Amino acid sequence: MQPADSGASSPSGHRSAHHSPAKPLCAGAEAPLKGRLRPPGDKSISHRSLILGLLAKGRTTIQGLLEGDDVLRTAAACSALGAKVERLGPGAWQVDGCGVGSLLQPRDVLDFGNAGTGTRLMMGVVGGHAIEATFDGDASLRKRPMRRILDPLTLMGVKVLSEAEGGRCPVTLRGSSEPAPIEYRTPVPSAQLKSAILLAGLNSPGRTTVIETEASRDHTEKMLAYFGASITSTPDGAHGRRITLEGRPELTARDVIVPADPSSGAFALVGALIVPGSDVVIEGMMMNPLRIGLITTLCEMGGSIETLNARIEGGEDVADLRVRHSALKGVDVPAERAPSMIDEYPVLAVAAAFATGETRMRGLAELRVKESDRLAAVAAGLDAAGVANRIEGDDLIVTGGAGKVAGGGMVATHLDHRIAMSFLVMGLASDKPMAIDDASMIATSFPSFQPDMERLGAKFE
Repeated sequence: MQPADSGASSPSGHRSAHHSPAKPLCAGAEAPLKGRLRPPGDKSISHRSLILGLLAKGRTTIQGLLEGDDVLRTAAACSALGAKVERLGPGAWQVDGCGVGSLLQPRDVLDFGNAGTGTRLMMGVVGGHAIEATFDGDASLRKRPMRRILDPLTLMGVKVLSEAEGGRCPVTLRGSSEPAPIEYRTPVPSAQLKSAILLAGLNSPGRTTVIETEASRDHTEKMLAYFGASITSTPDGAHGRRITLEGRPELTARDVIVPADPSSGAFALVGALIVPGSDVVIEGMMMNPLRIGLITTLCEMGGSIETLNARIEGGEDVADLRVRHSALKGVDVPAERAPSMIDEYPVLAVAAAFATGETRMRGLAELRVKESDRLAAVAAGLDAAGVANRIEGDDLIVTGGAGKVAGGGMVATHLDHRIAMSFLVMGLASDKPMAIDDASMIATSFPSFQPDMERLGAKFE
């Protein structure tokens, strides 16, 4: 067994993508995609299972943890805050937690690499404890705004001791031993923002309420309830939710099975739809209603996606999906669907490039503050592939080639793993291969992307 390492290297011993030399990669059309694939464990639940393990009393065991660099950074942070974190085998981990209110002050900077989710959630955790911690990461993370997290935490009594311009990392926080209970209406639908407030509210002497006008993914609420917190979620308006947490619960360690990540499964899913002759089964896909916006959209576009063996694993709906090559058509994707598929828009744009007609994706402002400005990066990638597209306000409009994409371009990834994988998938079906300038950061979320896709028949060089 190996403990998690809280230093600059990830707990697995390799250095994160921002320390590695660029690794260009090219994908070209070869053969249909065939076979079965189980995507890696869901990244959102992997982060949260470690964090809830830290905050619970007793030993939490985790099966199917995503061992990408992002999640390993969260494991290292949990160790630095006082938990005993051990890897037992592939995807198998255990966390001996400290309990709410009992975290230790870290001795060093919490280096989250490229992990925006880990950073923002852990800011909430630290904010609910009388400790100081500095949060930092790679060049990409340092560009990403943290002000939306810091503002509500400040209302709860958290002190921002230092920050880079615009509320960016490095950020040093001093938490509160009695965070004030607040009622907060989120300005944008964001599971990270909601989760940071709720995690800080765990050590509050009162009731913390978060109100969303558009419901974001609800993994934090489900996991808090699973670990013993008193938390309710009720409708608020047409699409919103009101989430209320009772402070100072005693969280009890639990066993967690992490379902397959729909954001990672999206690449094989779209690949099978656009590569002629493909027939792929994706195993164990999470089917949480707040995470299946991409599947809903692809079905509307005419995608052949068959649900098999629907079941419950780890408290989440999961199923196997049989996906076959399909003639896709352009659709209008409503803005209210964005929270359920925010990470999947780059690969949806790839699917739209092969569709017949125009696909309009509405309300994508959130894409501008991801690992890169994903809206601009997707448009530039489509340009490199010869795909007609335009941005109107916060909407992306893609004019498909009715099954044909010229390809042949080089895509700048901007240290963004989802841009990298999306345009490699495009290369599997385009007339000419597609190249990306750097594949090294793919390890942050999907370390086995290349070998997994190659087993289905993809070719990379």
